[in-house]
Amino acid sequence: MNKEPIDEKENPQPNENENLQLDPWGQGLFSEEDYERLTREFGIELIQDLEISYSMFEKNRFLRRKVIYGHRDFNQIVNAIQHQKPWAVMSGIKPSGHFHLGTLTTASEIVEFQKMGGFVYYSIADIESFVDNGMPYKQSFEYAVDNLADVLTLGLDPKKAYIWLQSREPRVKEMPFRAGRYVTSNMMRAIYGERDFALYLAALVQVGDIFMPQLRDTVMPTVVPVGIDQDPHLRLVRDLTKHFKRSEINPKTGQEEEVPFFKPSATYHKLLPGLDDIHKKMSKSRPNSYFNLGDEPKSIKKKIMGAYTGGRKNKEEQEKLGGIPENCMVYKLLEIHFQKDDSKLQDRYQRCRSGMLCGKCKKEAVQIILDHIQDHNERKKEYIELAREILSQGPD
Repeated sequence: MNKEPIDEKENPQPNENENLQLDPWGQGLFSEEDYERLTREFGIELIQDLEISYSMFEKNRFLRRKVIYGHRDFNQIVNAIQHQKPWAVMSGIKPSGHFHLGTLTTASEIVEFQKMGGFVYYSIADIESFVDNGMPYKQSFEYAVDNLADVLTLGLDPKKAYIWLQSREPRVKEMPFRAGRYVTSNMMRAIYGERDFALYLAALVQVGDIFMPQLRDTVMPTVVPVGIDQDPHLRLVRDLTKHFKRSEINPKTGQEEEVPFFKPSATYHKLLPGLDDIHKKMSKSRPNSYFNLGDEPKSIKKKIMGAYTGGRKNKEEQEKLGGIPENCMVYKLLEIHFQKDDSKLQDRYQRCRSGMLCGKCKKEAVQIILDHIQDHNERKKEYIELAREILSQGPD
């Protein structure tokens, strides 16, 4: 079978002289210059250049606060909302550990998109946990229950969602064979680099995850909110879309027709740096760089109090020049996750710029964050059994 070439705009050929790569399984972190270059080279558009109604910003704090900075074809979602057409938001989690700050971002984004009217499709990527982490399904299932309970606590409405385990969903398990007819090893290396072949297969399983709204229900626009490091998965799926159709009844003619899939859309947020160093990514090898929502309050407090800030060299400079909240991990935590009131967040920004000392800011932030996490963990207890019940059901 002849294989069609990949889209060179979305999947540029690797340059041996360039070291900047997007690695969905890696630990890299990018500078502002890197983001600009990645956006340019991979054809990602800036969300600020897209005409979006004020009501959408009101409903989605990640758009409103510019945490989401880039997109691919998000205009499809905008059009669906404007014309009251069905649309979906697809995401997932690799169940290999407890909920932490990184997983919290994407999970919160899908809840915000659901509030805007999207039906949620949520994958529990236990096959990827097995391939990437060597984790048996029985162990990853318990993490999956715990992770899903966190997402439900964040506000996910399970009545407006389809949730599945990769290992139990035949539509995604067969996808490596369906999509694999149009994929070569050279294509996979061009997108992901040299990998164990099992990771290539896991990526093809994820093609089924991203296509799930259109495989299960109907052809419709789908947005996948991700960090920029996950873009290789989106590029692969978008390139394969031209090979997928489904039979649907034309409402005007009453006749069955073959309807091509929509290319999945994507939104992109920047990767959250480590608490201890804004120039490095959160990593389990540096315990002070992150915390889990289930950690002891004393441990969380210690890490926040020791977090990297945008403060000046000394008190005199701070009071004279003001701090730099854009470089402060404490401010980023509040902006992205823990301060829901826009006016209070803006007030903190202005106080920082006006010379508030970092010690005072951290003490205030610790209380806000610990109160938020305590409330989350108390409410989470109510969702454990529901999460187990949802994941114990077979695919529909």
